[in-house]
Amino acid sequence: MRKLMLVAALMTSGAAVAADSSTFQLRDAGDLMRACSVPADDVTHANAIGFCHGVLTGAYRYYESTVAAENRFICSPDPTPTRAQVMNDFVAWAKANPRYMQDPPVDTLFRYLAETYPCRK
Repeated sequence: MRKLMLVAALMTSGAAVAADSSTFQLRDAGDLMRACSVPADDVTHANAIGFCHGVLTGAYRYYESTVAAENRFICSPDPTPTRAQVMNDFVAWAKANPRYMQDPPVDTLFRYLAETYPCRK
């Protein structure tokens, strides 16, 4: 019984860490970059990548739904890049542009998107 309680305690504590909502807070762009670059061997990797994809996709879809096509400054290329490609490219861009890591995360995401996927008018 004692072993069972120990195993249950270990499983519960591991799950609590992985599901802890305070792990992924977006206080600044650095937090977004860190969430999007959690190593594959980290216990929070799947949650972090899912969180990152959700932020990137949600922010872009909101932009698409609120900005008329003729007023957009960001346009998705054809073929559309995958979420993983955008995420990896954003992380590389963020690491190359540390001066923006204290800025708001969505502002910085859109700075990256505008530089990477500008509309050609």
